[in-house]
Amino acid sequence: MNTTISSRRAFLRRATLLAAAPVIAPRGALGTDARASANHRLGIGFIGTGRQAVLANLVLFLVHSETQLVAVCDVDSWRLEQARRKIEDHYSVNRPAGWKGLQVTGDFREVLANPAVDAVMISTPDHWHAYMAIAAARAGKDVALEKPISLSVREGRAIADAMKRHGRVFRTDTEVRTEGAFQKLVQAARNGRLGRITSVEIGVPKEAPPLGRAPTVVPPPADLNYPLWLGPAPEAPYSEERVHPREKLSARPGWMQIQDYSQGMLLNWGAHLIDIAQWALNAETTTPVEVTCTGSCPDDLYNVPQAFEARYRYANGVELRYTMAGRPFVRVEGSDGWAEAEWWRGVKASRPEILEAPYGDSDFRARGPHEKVDFIEAVQTRRETQIPAEVGHRTCTVCQLAFIALKLGRRLRWDPLAERFIDDAEADRLLSRPVRGEWALDKL
Repeated sequence: MNTTISSRRAFLRRATLLAAAPVIAPRGALGTDARASANHRLGIGFIGTGRQAVLANLVLFLVHSETQLVAVCDVDSWRLEQARRKIEDHYSVNRPAGWKGLQVTGDFREVLANPAVDAVMISTPDHWHAYMAIAAARAGKDVALEKPISLSVREGRAIADAMKRHGRVFRTDTEVRTEGAFQKLVQAARNGRLGRITSVEIGVPKEAPPLGRAPTVVPPPADLNYPLWLGPAPEAPYSEERVHPREKLSARPGWMQIQDYSQGMLLNWGAHLIDIAQWALNAETTTPVEVTCTGSCPDDLYNVPQAFEARYRYANGVELRYTMAGRPFVRVEGSDGWAEAEWWRGVKASRPEILEAPYGDSDFRARGPHEKVDFIEAVQTRRETQIPAEVGHRTCTVCQLAFIALKLGRRLRWDPLAERFIDDAEADRLLSRPVRGEWALDKL
């Protein structure tokens, strides 16, 4: 197996070193040309300061030479304090010219009302993504949104339409396209080295939650605004198992295993690897036309799909199989061979020349900057990002089709243009999800 160096992991290592060092990161050090003066850095507002935000997203904006963190928000005041301290500690020795201090708030609406905020990085639980992204677009902010960008097909369509309507730059925040192994796989597929593509197989890790344990229902802690944490989700009693571990950032939170807030690994990992499959098939703005899915959703607090197997067919006859196989990989097969990329492990193919033969000037190149650099450059130049809202929406739709097929237990036919099922009103009703009160998208 040919190994590749993960550009994101290298970027993270550099960013972490820069964040810890008592020096100002030189302009251009993180892979972007110097275009903005120090007095015109982009003002970034962070909404959500949990595990993904603090351990992955925050530092990348913090050390970039053309951004400054001007606002930070979380409903958990302990987490908010960790982020505030990290930002202000860094700026105590690496203060951007013109920086006027940090807005610290527990209400995302105050971030969206802040004129110093040019763009937001949204790293909240999934059930908040659609509302916050659309509200940000209406407020004139560009949006980087953690994947998965939505929990229903209708939410994803609303996001894509809002970004277009309000003229906002949008980035689906997944790092997977910067992984060298997946780039080589996509280049081979898109440039015909596998011949006519016949099938794709996707596997994701097994991350099943502990089951059969009753949650410990207690009053919400004083440092958590639990009603605002719930927001659009149904009313439910507080328990640490439902939300996230208190005063701890490293563990996966419980909400990722509960259908009111997530669709589990089917959508969480799928938002990474379905994206690669769609990219390889040159199908980024469409979806399959048929789906079946088997699996189970436990009758438990943690009730997201387990051990699923989804099978799809595209209009051109390509078949896609998606399973919880235990490892993160994408395999593309064609009439002239196959290629397979596995995250952190590299890429291999049925013949060496599939990957090793040089490309011509007119060939497709699966290249692009790190996801945060891509977003920053797009905000500056007003170009599209590598994964704009329409592409992120279609990727989530593929996963959500499987989720609906699993729930109904039957084969479903899908119209990618109309974005509805064919002759199946029951399935169509699952294209939306119930949302509470003021947080309904039609209230925006």
